[in-house]
Amino acid sequence: MAHTFYSLHYHIIFSTKHREPLIDNSLKDRLFAYMAGIINNGNGFTRKINGTADHVHILADVKPKIALSNLLRDIKSNSSGWVHDTFPEKSKFGWQIGYGIFSVSESNIERVIDYIENQEEHHKKRTFKEEFLKFLQRHHIEYDESHLWD
Repeated sequence: MAHTFYSLHYHIIFSTKHREPLIDNSLKDRLFAYMAGIINNGNGFTRKINGTADHVHILADVKPKIALSNLLRDIKSNSSGWVHDTFPEKSKFGWQIGYGIFSVSESNIERVIDYIENQEEHHKKRTFKEEFLKFLQRHHIEYDESHLWD
């Protein structure tokens, strides 16, 4: 075959360090735009980014040549560095070490976009911890909750 064809869509979730509520309205839009730029700069295409004060959801199409662990390292390290440079008063800002990445089928893209767009409303009913555990359970991912939030 002369060309490479792919359809790789990922729902990425990670929180601020210690799940501190550090993503306020003064930061949110600019931070999410910066993170989208990292993804769109040769790594893939950002379909949606949103979150709450303590975590972020990203839906992105990622090129097959990109290692997801490297992409997440770049998103997290570059965006936290940008926050420190741009908002010196947010010196406590940082991301947790881990993350969740879940594959999304083409048929579920609109549903995931809707879910990400409505994070504020969704989290009036469920905490980040409850939400993340539900993702792990839904995707049949084994975990040890005693070490999950380190």
